[in-house]
Amino acid sequence: MTCQKTIKRSIQCSGIGLHKGRKVRLVLRPAAEDTGIVFALHGVDGVRFHSPSADAVVETTMATTLGFDGQRLATVEHLLAAVRGLEIDNLYVEVEGDEVPIMDGSSASFIFLLRAAGFRRQNKPRRVLTLKKPIHFQQDGKWIKASPSDRLTIDYTIDFNHPLVGTQKFFVDCNPENFTRDIAKARTFGFMREVEYLRRNGLALGGSLDNAVVLDEYGVINPDGLRFPDEFVRHKILDFIGDLFVLGMPMNGDFKVFCSGHALNNAFVRYLVDNRGEYLELDESGEQVIAEEAFFPSPAQAPATSQIWN
Repeated sequence: MTCQKTIKRSIQCSGIGLHKGRKVRLVLRPAAEDTGIVFALHGVDGVRFHSPSADAVVETTMATTLGFDGQRLATVEHLLAAVRGLEIDNLYVEVEGDEVPIMDGSSASFIFLLRAAGFRRQNKPRRVLTLKKPIHFQQDGKWIKASPSDRLTIDYTIDFNHPLVGTQKFFVDCNPENFTRDIAKARTFGFMREVEYLRRNGLALGGSLDNAVVLDEYGVINPDGLRFPDEFVRHKILDFIGDLFVLGMPMNGDFKVFCSGHALNNAFVRYLVDNRGEYLELDESGEQVIAEEAFFPSPAQAPATSQIWN
């Protein structure tokens, strides 16, 4: 039996939000079995608790943004990718701000924090969503193909009309070792021609060469260059892993992806949820659970603030 996992102790950091440019405080805290991933968001009326879901995604422009009863949390994908990549099942994510801090534009800082907190195996079996049958989901020439598997693999292709990027392909068998080595350090990227437009529209205000790879018409303008020659496709895989994890629990499958982004990733996840009886089942360490109500149970009721934040 593969058991669920959380972290041993709370750990915190602060940083800048990519789009609003405001300082954000983030605290990661252990959570009990079957809690899942729960965001604890600070608001004018105190701390409120929310679990991610496909239909909680309210914006996919340049990042994945969740919305809950008037509260919004942007740029969740890099943190969610780190949590999924390290196979953490239960976690409280406390955020003071409306974005997850961008850090260096990758998942590396979150990997460092989670590993520094340590890991604790729990007593209940791990819950993983699996596919019942293959699916081919496409929009506007972009597509996601997935087939049943007892692990998560991603074979990703991008195609950008830029001399340094062009067509790039990368395959990853996503386990903690491979994710940390091959995917976690790949940074978000953008083009100089987009920066002025984004900033006119109130986005990328916190963006800099410290937290993004920026390209002009000919190449990368970051003084230190790239971390990998194919850093761009690796970051797209990172985003895809994080966007899948808005399901609220890990999902296994063999995925082949062509030129997808946050919008298509979320449309795909929503389609799976809307048609879960046809495509999805829940695997509890080898025990297949077919009952629909078992797929996305309500999160365990969060304890009082004084009980969590200690």
